[in-house]
Amino acid sequence: MRQNPSFAMTDVAELRRVIADHPWVTLVSDTADGLVASHYAVLLDEDRDDLTIVGHVGKPDDLIHGLGERELLVVVQGPHGYISPGWYPPGPEVPTWNFVSVHLAGVPEILTPEENLVVLDRLVAHFERSMPGPRLLWEPPNDPEYVRRLERGTVGFRLTPTRVVAKRKLSQNRPDEVVDTIVQELEAGASPYADPRLAGEMRRAHDALREARSAR
Repeated sequence: MRQNPSFAMTDVAELRRVIADHPWVTLVSDTADGLVASHYAVLLDEDRDDLTIVGHVGKPDDLIHGLGERELLVVVQGPHGYISPGWYPPGPEVPTWNFVSVHLAGVPEILTPEENLVVLDRLVAHFERSMPGPRLLWEPPNDPEYVRRLERGTVGFRLTPTRVVAKRKLSQNRPDEVVDTIVQELEAGASPYADPRLAGEMRRAHDALREARSAR
């Protein structure tokens, strides 16, 4: 992802927030047979305060990606959406696409079966916690043999990125009044492109910009 200093994200707390809020990621590897991409859920490593993530792939995706042997690119896609030129003041304009994205790259560490079980348990608990009747990994009707059989069909990994490129392109090059209009259209507009999640990211980014300007 080409970086633009005006859109760069560097604050680790903000990057962790984006990763935590958008755990469904794309894994990309450059293999002897060409580029390979897969899609899996990941979590931040709860024992670290950096950008280390943990997850798993189903076999044989570990072999296809050469997991643990070569660099893996993890693409975290945050809120994104179409921005209409009709939301700008009158005059020549073209549409654009606003987005938040984090790229993490490094050679992952392969987890032991017991470590992988911990990650699988965390993943299930993470996504089930909002359900009215959570179905946790180790609870009946699942029995230990069933859970361990599932684990044997996966390979867990931990990735501490050695390269991070993060970008939030959220109309930072537009005047405040234009940004406010875009946010209003995304929050409650009648267009099919309304998206309150993207509006929330824009508010967050521009509130920080305005605070920084007022502090000068």
